[in-house]
Amino acid sequence: MSSMVEVGRTGELEDGTMKEVLVSDREILLARAGDTYYVAENRCPHMGGKLSGGKLEGTVVTCPLHGSQFDLTNGHVVRWLKGSGLLSKVGKILKSPSPLTTYKVRIEEDKVLVEM
Repeated sequence: MSSMVEVGRTGELEDGTMKEVLVSDREILLARAGDTYYVAENRCPHMGGKLSGGKLEGTVVTCPLHGSQFDLTNGHVVRWLKGSGLLSKVGKILKSPSPLTTYKVRIEEDKVLVEM
């Protein structure tokens, strides 16, 4: 059964920024792109890098470890590994591309709520 959990306030994040939030001992990523807020798992599905330590461009977050990229609107894999060639091919064989888990967000007054 899912419930709505407050993960922040609308005034806490500037446009184009993100941060880690703990919800019931789970690390999640709270990001703002324009006037829209996004919530996703904070750990990259590739090697577990903290996405909150990465880069946010629009709705695409880049993992700081190996450059994997995910669209926060739906978790879609934009790029699994940075680079190309043999290393990239081997990396994809060892661990196939997996989408990022994202969550539904709702704004009520100045509260950012996520369905978990």
